[in-house]
Amino acid sequence: MSNLSYIDDSNGAWQTYLAQVDRVAPYLDHLEEYIDTLKRPKRALIVDVPIVMDDGSIRHFEGYRVQHNLSRGPGKGGIRYHPDVDLNEVMGLSAWMTIKTAVMNLPFGGAKGGVRVDPRTLSARELERLTRRYTSEISHIIGPQKDIPAPDVGTNPRVMGWIMDTYSSGQGHTVMGVVTGKPIHLGGSLGRVKATGRGVFITGQQVAEKIQLPLKDAKVAVQGFGNVGSEAAYLFADAQSKIVAIQDHTGTVHNPEGMDVEALKLHLEQHQGVAGFAGAKEISNDEFWLVDMDILIPAALEGQITPERAQNLTAKLVLEGANGPTYPAAEDILLERGVTIVPDVICNAGGVTVSYFEWVQGMANFFWSEEEVNQRLDALMIKAIHDVWQTAEDKVCSLRTAAYILACDRILKARQDRGIFPG
Repeated sequence: MSNLSYIDDSNGAWQTYLAQVDRVAPYLDHLEEYIDTLKRPKRALIVDVPIVMDDGSIRHFEGYRVQHNLSRGPGKGGIRYHPDVDLNEVMGLSAWMTIKTAVMNLPFGGAKGGVRVDPRTLSARELERLTRRYTSEISHIIGPQKDIPAPDVGTNPRVMGWIMDTYSSGQGHTVMGVVTGKPIHLGGSLGRVKATGRGVFITGQQVAEKIQLPLKDAKVAVQGFGNVGSEAAYLFADAQSKIVAIQDHTGTVHNPEGMDVEALKLHLEQHQGVAGFAGAKEISNDEFWLVDMDILIPAALEGQITPERAQNLTAKLVLEGANGPTYPAAEDILLERGVTIVPDVICNAGGVTVSYFEWVQGMANFFWSEEEVNQRLDALMIKAIHDVWQTAEDKVCSLRTAAYILACDRILKARQDRGIFPG
């Protein structure tokens, strides 16, 4: 079997990942015999997370931590708090982390975690109780040399601080390296919050040059305006691109002449969303996909670019700021239409790369300036995207398949050379 029998969501994150792995198999030569290693997670933990609410009642939440592959090092991957979190999603996200860390040639494997909860409905104290109880339930499988969580959708540096404190309490001393994405004063790295969006811009800049798409006056549409989408938008605006459409949880705004991102930033601080922004017209969420654009940055959740949306998309370049935003069938349509897709496993790898820097800095107790962090990040991102581009040209395949070729080769060589115990 190449799948797990209890995962039956045909359109889920795990199934999308499996389809992507199947596409790379013909390029793996003798390593293909190890490909089942990539088609099943090493470890999947489901935990009950009971907490006492502020009103004295007890509620139960379901939590997960999946370690997909540890052949190249400890697991690495975020923790997501969202009402739609389930095992299928966490498995898929953990697998993409395996590919992502390998594409960037970081000494990590892939992992992911989550709790099915809407964090906006909890008080600060309830959120802390939830985090600490969840941490206690998964503490036996995480650690700086085992599995290192980080922020994801619905979590932030404050949550990482609670995780570090809870885990450290059980160890009897401060364990700085158990998580990344921590507050700066608790051992976090400068540049971490903006790193994923910066990576989207850097890879987009490199590929736009290769396909001869000038960034000056290029029309950019962004779905999702959190840390990733907003930072990417600011950097593209600095490159004189026009941010023509933005969609977030509050709605969609559009201005074909481009938006003032500084004014938008002020609006976001005041209203916590793009809806009502005076510098643009509100349109329906469905209309977002029909806007005239050169570059699309899906930076929200997975499964956003469907075959139907792909048929009408006007973008020449898609930069996957989110994990798994494009269904395989939709990707086929886009590729047939000549659209270039920079896949998530490299496009949004800036975050995990600076998480690696944070882990290294914490281990050494020696911290870098933000300029040093950005220089190191840019250098690694540029090398990685050039390696993927060259592989795509050599193998005559898409950038996603090329990224998987590089990643799977590294992962499966590690699996081959480590062997199987007991033999």
